[in-house]
Amino acid sequence: MSLNVMIRQLSGGMLVSCEIFFVTLLFSLPLGLLVCLGRMSKIGILRTIVSAYISVMRGTPLMLQLMVVYFGPYFIFGIRISKGYSLIAVFIGFSINYAAYFAEIFRGGIESISRGQYEAAYILGYSRVQTFFRIILPQVIKRILPSVTNEVITLVKDTSLAFVVAVAEMFTIAKQIASSQTTMTPFICAALFYYIFNLVVAVVMDRIEKKLNYYR
Repeated sequence: MSLNVMIRQLSGGMLVSCEIFFVTLLFSLPLGLLVCLGRMSKIGILRTIVSAYISVMRGTPLMLQLMVVYFGPYFIFGIRISKGYSLIAVFIGFSINYAAYFAEIFRGGIESISRGQYEAAYILGYSRVQTFFRIILPQVIKRILPSVTNEVITLVKDTSLAFVVAVAEMFTIAKQIASSQTTMTPFICAALFYYIFNLVVAVVMDRIEKKLNYYR
């Protein structure tokens, strides 16, 4: 098999990996903020439920969570699983997993803001919602960017776990080609893909961080 043919076969898996990455970020970041607010809520029951959710998501393997999301509807509710559900299960599993991590990152950022800023905003006539979105959140985003970058880089590599529910992402296809052709070349291509993808992520996040330097 020529290198061009191999790359064409891998390209489909690369697109799936990118799709998992972007969909996960699209849903897990806002969900993480909501979970964070629930974690910091003054309502005891809500805070306990959210804390338990975070504990479970961070305390169990992502691979196991993907299997629960994929097989759960059938074994728990008797709902038959369609072929197209595997990718949806990956989106759900990744999103709820990473939302828990992002929630704790958001919480750390919010709690790092001094109480005096809330009091000053109140004196100036800002509502609690206005204070959070106009004053607190921009500063939080600046402070948490390094931690978010680490999680995003981990997400790029974790997309390879989608194979557990039969989603043919890039690394799965690389393993199939390597097995059939008895060559290491697909693994080298996979390594280059992950490295370049993470390099782009790191550069983009670094530029965003520099643009937010005016909050210092």
